[in-house]
Amino acid sequence: MSVDFRPRVALASLSGQSDAAWAREASGDVGLAFLGGVALDDPTRNAAERMAADRNRDEFLPADPVAFVADELDALADAPIEAGVNVRATTPAPVRPVAEVCAERDALCEVNAHCRQSEMCAAGAGETLLRDTERLCDIVSAASDAGATTSVKVRAEVPGVDLPDLACALDDAGAAVLHVDAMDSEGVVASVRDAFDGFLIANNGVRDRETTREYLAYGADAVSIGRPSDDPRVRARVRDAVAEWSDAA
Repeated sequence: MSVDFRPRVALASLSGQSDAAWAREASGDVGLAFLGGVALDDPTRNAAERMAADRNRDEFLPADPVAFVADELDALADAPIEAGVNVRATTPAPVRPVAEVCAERDALCEVNAHCRQSEMCAAGAGETLLRDTERLCDIVSAASDAGATTSVKVRAEVPGVDLPDLACALDDAGAAVLHVDAMDSEGVVASVRDAFDGFLIANNGVRDRETTREYLAYGADAVSIGRPSDDPRVRARVRDAVAEWSDAA
């Protein structure tokens, strides 16, 4: 798929909540929704099971993750919104069949190098991948080589991780989209923009005209809404701010 959704507002995945029904409900306000995250291998699935059992977190734990992804994307086939699927994995192999499903349905496959939950990090997934460039790039290459338009969700403010340097490596590995959670370092978006040739989505604190315009001014191609994604008032404010910015460009 061409990475040029409209409006240029995305919904970031929320574990256990971001399904096809959630995406469809927001389709009037946003151009792209990331479903998931979906645990694809034993380490990430075991971590998600512990997170759900011990801390009562919502998690997607389908018996067949590949079939689950296919069914969720098929449920959006007639919806006026582009879709992506955020996936958790520790190695490339389990990503390939999901990436193939995404490619067949013109959906993005988003590699999760973002989750900071202790169980997921202990499993070697999520944020841990930011410190293991070679392994992360291997996973990204697997998704890209399978034909999927590949996104990578990353996080700022991780000690020892230089996001612009990592962005260059991910660009070379086949990432078409970088989805950056800027945390409290909004200016990192500008540094990543200088290093990454693909489509850049900025995330964290996107709520209104001010936050939206700040990220777009730093060079983001789009913004994404996280926790308030089910609030139509927030979605409308962000949508209108993006439209205003585009009209003025």
